[in-house]
Amino acid sequence: MPNRFLLGAAALVLTPALALAANLRIGLQGDPDVLDPAIGGSFLDRVVFAGLCDKLVDIDRDLNYVPQLATEWAWSADALTLTMKLRRDVVFHDGETMDAASVKANVERAKTMAESRRKAELGPIKEIEADGPTVRFRLTQPHAPLIGVFTDRGGMVASPKALAALGNQFQTRPACSGPYSFVERVALDRIVLKRFDRHWDAPAYKIDQITYLPIADSTVRLGNLRSGSLEMIERVAATDLAEARADRRVRIVDAPSIAYNTVSFNLNAGERSNTPLGRDPRVREALELAIDRTVLNQVVFNGEYIPSNQPWVPGSTFHAKEFPVPKRDVARARALLKEAGLDRVSFTFYIPTSTVEQQVAQVMQAMAAEAGIDIKLEVMEATTITQRNIKGDYQASFAIWSGRPDPDGNAAIWFTCNGFVNWGKYCNPKLEETLNKARQVTGVPERQALYRDAAEILLKDRPHMILYHLRWFWGLSARLDGFQPYPDGIIRLRGMTLPN
Repeated sequence: MPNRFLLGAAALVLTPALALAANLRIGLQGDPDVLDPAIGGSFLDRVVFAGLCDKLVDIDRDLNYVPQLATEWAWSADALTLTMKLRRDVVFHDGETMDAASVKANVERAKTMAESRRKAELGPIKEIEADGPTVRFRLTQPHAPLIGVFTDRGGMVASPKALAALGNQFQTRPACSGPYSFVERVALDRIVLKRFDRHWDAPAYKIDQITYLPIADSTVRLGNLRSGSLEMIERVAATDLAEARADRRVRIVDAPSIAYNTVSFNLNAGERSNTPLGRDPRVREALELAIDRTVLNQVVFNGEYIPSNQPWVPGSTFHAKEFPVPKRDVARARALLKEAGLDRVSFTFYIPTSTVEQQVAQVMQAMAAEAGIDIKLEVMEATTITQRNIKGDYQASFAIWSGRPDPDGNAAIWFTCNGFVNWGKYCNPKLEETLNKARQVTGVPERQALYRDAAEILLKDRPHMILYHLRWFWGLSARLDGFQPYPDGIIRLRGMTLPN
């Protein structure tokens, strides 16, 4: 029951049998989706996976690639083979030993299983060769983003024995090789992990138990932190920062973000796409011109976020500065509706239970109404929204993308014809060709030009309306030490300590 966490009440969810000497309670914005690396599709999955499942590669705080399960890697001269050397001292939570065959089994499963959301990002892999501590990925064509794919769920390695035994029910008892092993999950209530003493880097993990608690209301999350019922919360609301910073019991840690929030439109997924919003890009342009992103940022986020209209953060290497965020123009928005043969238009907008996202939607609703666009808001759990989106059962849906270190990872998942979160079934062969070319070159100037072309296509077709890039804010108990913020927003538990 997600709404029972009121101030000190969050401490009540832990039974005496689960109470350990050092228990880090982390308040999450919602309940994670599916604890299976091949199937999971939400940002909060990735937060939990950081404790549960190691990856082949990780990133550092500057978005450079660093070893995790793979100690080194190299491309062949023709960029068609990626060779990785693996750690020899890795044990899964069920006691099985990890080797190249384990990696092969996981990647092949993620490439082939019907429910997998990793198919597109792993698609260029033609063949996998396993040889003791060495694994080779042979590709159908050069694919520069592959190492970036391996920094996320596509590079997580679960126990093949557990995968074989549990199949699609792996999420009920996930067994990977991360620093913490699975204890229990109570839907909408808690996920509990315990320290795995046989982890290859075990001495760097000092906390005995991690408990993730879904608390959608940002004010309630902060209240639980200030009262001592939580030791850490993610995504402190920008409007709560001044209050939190004034409390000696709390520390606020922040980091720049590659994440962005966006509105996905249903363009071609079933009957619910058959609306003026889905059929006509002029209607979507009218909506965009009705929204003032700068005002939205000031009202909801006290100016802490970055208004944006592209998958790449403004000022970054691959952002196309030729296409700035448009200014609000209500008159032009109304004119576009007239051109489309409409006086007013309406659509339903799915919003998660987070109070912040609801505030964003309410501001958008008020702005759009002035331009003749009526937005009906439907609030529901994030997992329910995802399930409906996958089925094409939506008209417009609010979503967060947590960002990836390679620019392809911030666009292809949404906008390629077979992108794994291309819920609205948008498909433009010209964009497909442009993004494909960008994957096959490694030079920054060449890739910049291609992503500029991609931005131009996207801003004409408007399959999404990207609103802003985030800045991550975490709230920590003054007792919690060692947390390091990363631009991907993932909570890495290494080095953290929590004195009794």
